[in-house]
Amino acid sequence: MAQNEAVDVVLVGAGIMSATLAVLLKELDPAMKLEVVELMDSGAAESSNPWNNAGTGHAGLCELNYTPQAADGSIDIKKAVHINTQFEVSRQFWAYLSKKGAFKNPRAFINPIPHLSYVEGDKGVAFLKKRFESLKPHHAFAEMEYTEDKALMNEWMPLMMPGRPADQHIAATRVMKGTDVNFGALTNKLLKHLADTPESQVKYSKKVTGLRRNGSGWTVTIKDVNSGSSRDVDARFVFLGAGGAALPLLQLSGIEESKGFGGFPVSGQWLRCDNPEVVKRHQAKVYSQAAVGSPPMSVPHLDTRVVDGKTSLLFGPYAGFTTKFLKHGSFLDLPLSVRLGNIGPMLAVARDNFDLTKYLVSEVMQSMEQRLESLRRFYPEAKAEDWRLEVAGQRVQIIKKDPKKGGILQFGTELVAAKDGSLAALLGASPGASVTVSIMLELIERCFPEQAKGAWAAKLNEIFPAREKVLATDAALYHKISAQNDEALGLVENQPTQSYA
Repeated sequence: MAQNEAVDVVLVGAGIMSATLAVLLKELDPAMKLEVVELMDSGAAESSNPWNNAGTGHAGLCELNYTPQAADGSIDIKKAVHINTQFEVSRQFWAYLSKKGAFKNPRAFINPIPHLSYVEGDKGVAFLKKRFESLKPHHAFAEMEYTEDKALMNEWMPLMMPGRPADQHIAATRVMKGTDVNFGALTNKLLKHLADTPESQVKYSKKVTGLRRNGSGWTVTIKDVNSGSSRDVDARFVFLGAGGAALPLLQLSGIEESKGFGGFPVSGQWLRCDNPEVVKRHQAKVYSQAAVGSPPMSVPHLDTRVVDGKTSLLFGPYAGFTTKFLKHGSFLDLPLSVRLGNIGPMLAVARDNFDLTKYLVSEVMQSMEQRLESLRRFYPEAKAEDWRLEVAGQRVQIIKKDPKKGGILQFGTELVAAKDGSLAALLGASPGASVTVSIMLELIERCFPEQAKGAWAAKLNEIFPAREKVLATDAALYHKISAQNDEALGLVENQPTQSYA
């Protein structure tokens, strides 16, 4: 009987998560043999694609749902600080790769763009002012500005101000050093760099159809979707980073830690504008507050996006509901994910989140005119002919067991790993891509604990001179690392970008 091909690591899915983990592992152990397998015929085709991705540079600077207000009126800034420092860790990795020449011209995936928050009404203004006063003293948010002055807002967001009622009470904050990140371009740069390293393969149009224990590792059955032929690969470690497909694959593994998890798919749509006359009047990411009862991923924002050197505006997202786990998936994805172990939590979530389901269905039923009405809250003079509807990517929110409620719906990401560290899966969505590097470092610490503390420790310290905890508490170090990242990524004002070409 023929021997199976053997590798150290199989990574399922060619999105930002797998690409980041694969490149990081090769930096830590250049001799490692690994294979990335992807169902689509190219990398970053699902959630990492810039037109499918809501979060493009989440740094906690403008996202109001990361700073919840308590019953006593106080603002909790912990999550905003954590996401900001996680994003700085991601930037350290990209800066390291840029400095060593792994990718040319970082501006192909990261561009400077101000991050603004915008609110309406007395309650919204009071919240934003309190948020500003809570964040401003922290060194990560020291450059934040606040205003209720409409003339100043007209400078900050000129597209959004004309056509407003004169007596409308509004406020905004701005941080100039925000960025726009094209995670599709970044993913493909990482995959190209990976494919150029020895003992690394990236294979497309491949579907994982089997996952079974094999001593201390796994045998992965990989089917070629074009020819229909299958092959078995033995791997010491398997990473399931396939976006919405990660849950069915995790269930296929049968590991004890997968029991009780379910998925709640949420789809999205955007309004997109490519009219250069409109686009040039809005150079910012502007976030506001979500409607009451709507999920965090539906926080409305009007974003400048730079994709393949062309600038567009996106507004949304408009949430929706479908039973697919991937944009290119099957309507059977949700029903086929139901198991004896997760049916209880899933039914509990259905019972407790009826309003959310109703909201998602109502979003799907919206007319183009209703969508434009939402846009006009941001941009009062928006013309229908300048905007078109784009279908965004799928997000599968996590359903997990809860001792009190039976099951809870969790917005965020969760790393699920086998007890022996031989397999890990990433479930969930936002803030996702922006904090990928931190999530993959957590995976390495959980699944490769001996190497992380031993043979890989020096290299990890070289790539990451400062991790989240120290960045959150040491102002001088934070500013030093941030400035170094800016320089390496070509984000310093007036810095010539051609030096990276």
